[in-house]
Amino acid sequence: MIGPGKFCAALALALAGCAAHAAGPRAEVIHWWTSGGESAAVKKISEAYRAAGGVWVDTAIALGEQARSVTINRIVGGNPPTAAQFNTSKQFLDLVEQGLLNDVDDVAKREGWETLFPETVLRVIKVKGHFYAAPVNIHNMAWIWYSKAALKKAGVAAEPRTMDELFAALDRLKAAGLVPLAHGGQSWQDNIVFTAVLANVGGADLYLKVLRDRDPAAIGSEAFRKVLLTFKRLQTYVDPGSPGRNWNDATAMLITGKAGFQIMGDWAKGEFALAGKAPDRDYGCIAGFGAAPPYLIQGDVFVFPKTKDAQAVKAQKLLAAVATAPATQVEFSIKKGSIPVRSDVDASRMDVCAQKGIAIMKDKSRHLANGEVFLTPDQNGALADIVTAYWNRNMPVEKVQKDIAAALAN
Repeated sequence: MIGPGKFCAALALALAGCAAHAAGPRAEVIHWWTSGGESAAVKKISEAYRAAGGVWVDTAIALGEQARSVTINRIVGGNPPTAAQFNTSKQFLDLVEQGLLNDVDDVAKREGWETLFPETVLRVIKVKGHFYAAPVNIHNMAWIWYSKAALKKAGVAAEPRTMDELFAALDRLKAAGLVPLAHGGQSWQDNIVFTAVLANVGGADLYLKVLRDRDPAAIGSEAFRKVLLTFKRLQTYVDPGSPGRNWNDATAMLITGKAGFQIMGDWAKGEFALAGKAPDRDYGCIAGFGAAPPYLIQGDVFVFPKTKDAQAVKAQKLLAAVATAPATQVEFSIKKGSIPVRSDVDASRMDVCAQKGIAIMKDKSRHLANGEVFLTPDQNGALADIVTAYWNRNMPVEKVQKDIAAALAN
């Protein structure tokens, strides 16, 4: 029989062992994955981090702009998180240039990021020879989604293959009493629709001349005028409840068959999956129009605020390795709706829409960076403001062209 003293001593040792096991590299992670599908996705990263011996502390903040603001304020205030979500863009470039981020060069070298990630992604996460972000996925921000039930009710027999066919389908949906285009009237969502039209109507050449080169002649051209008029025409198909609507609420309109189409990034697929909907059975996905439409590469990364604390640095490196591991990439993307950033994963379990995206990504000529890669946050914000104003008000298209040229000239 064990006496009380020995029992207590044994219990104390056991508890000490448990505490030591629990005290792995602790990572507080700020992110804005708060919708149902997004929450299910980030859970896959947290589970993988815990399985690798780490302690995950979840700090979810609704809306990307708010989450980034909190991250920056905490870094500047001397109380940084271990890691934070940013988009694959210039959003974190100022932090790099001010020396406020740690690099994860040794992880990148060990894992062979240079050979596994697309050049479009590498140009963002690698700054002046150092890796400052770990990419978790690739999104195409310009997918066109549609409800099979809504199109059937409206008598639309085939998936549209051109912008003209899309407008014809929208007209039939309107005639059937359905919402033709589900849209959340928020500036960033308006900008997604604009970018999708620019890529599909203007093509990759005009897209790059406008957003990368900020060429005044291209912005003032008849081709860009056509892009803007097409964009404005789409606004006539949204419902009166659109202003202020969240993107996932717009997706829910397709899920319930109340609306026909939505132009949104492939994170929308996470909401379909959460609702038990399957591609090709309940909804369809169009990557773009034409024989070889460009794939507008967006995505999410983790950045790692500057710290000299050895345990925090250890946590940062562990998270960088876990988030970019093949299994994590696949599990996350299945829930999120994205595709893995790695080129060497087994994607056989991923759905037909993801397979379309993966097939397109094998053709480097179709890789096209999203506008935030080319524009500073200020330029991107100014462009989004102009696009939203044009979407919501009656404005001469020529004025919009001049306003965009002036905004991007800075």
